[in-house]
Amino acid sequence: MKFFRKIRFDLVGRKQTAKYLGYAVGEIVLVVIGILIALQINNWNEARKQAIEEEQFIAGIKNDLRQDRDYIELVIKIAEPRIEAYKRLNQELPELYDTDREALTQIFRNYFVSQRTFYPISGSFQSAISGNEINKYRNKDVTRAIIKLYNSTYARLLDNAELLDARWGYLTRKYSHERRTGEWRELNPEQISELLDDIHHHYIQLEWYVAILKDSLVEIDALLQEN
Repeated sequence: MKFFRKIRFDLVGRKQTAKYLGYAVGEIVLVVIGILIALQINNWNEARKQAIEEEQFIAGIKNDLRQDRDYIELVIKIAEPRIEAYKRLNQELPELYDTDREALTQIFRNYFVSQRTFYPISGSFQSAISGNEINKYRNKDVTRAIIKLYNSTYARLLDNAELLDARWGYLTRKYSHERRTGEWRELNPEQISELLDDIHHHYIQLEWYVAILKDSLVEIDALLQEN
C-alpha cells in the first residue's frame, strides 16, 4: 500500500494527470479483481461446507432408515401369522367352537399375540428441516424423495397405526377373559358372529397397515441405494 501511495503522490506532484487517471483506474480494477477473488473463495468454501453437511445429512438419514427398515420387517413378521389366523377364524370359527375348542383356542392365541406398530426414527430429518437446511441441498431428487417418505408415507403410517392401536385396544379389552384364561365362555350364534365382526374390524385395518408398511420398504430401499 505504501508503494502504491508513493506512485500516486509522484504522479500528482509531476502533474501527470492522464497517467494518474490511468493508474487510478488500474488500481480500481485491481481492487475489484481482489474482491471478486475473495467472493469466489468464500463461495467455494460455503459450497464445500454445504457439500459436507449434505453428505452428513444423507449418512444420518440412511442410518435412521436402516433401523426403520429392521423394525418395519419385525412388525410385518408379527402381523403375518395374525393374518393367516384371521382367515382360519373367518372360515372355521363356528364349526371349531362346536367341535374342537382346543384347536380354536390355538388359532385365537395366534391372532391375539402382542401387536407392534411402527414409529420412525426422525432425528436427522427433523434436524435438517428445523433450520430449512434441506432446501439448500443440491441433490433435489433425493431430498424430494426423503421429504415424501417422512411427510407423506410415514405420516400415513402413523395415522393408520393410531387407528390400529385403538381397534386393538377395544378388541383385547372385550375378549380379555379368553386371552387371560385360554378358555371360552358359552357363546350363542349371535355372539359368535359378533366376535367375528369385532376381529374383522381390526383385521381390515391391520391388512391395510401392512400394505402401507410394505410400500414404505420400497421407498426406503430406493433411498438406501442412492450414492
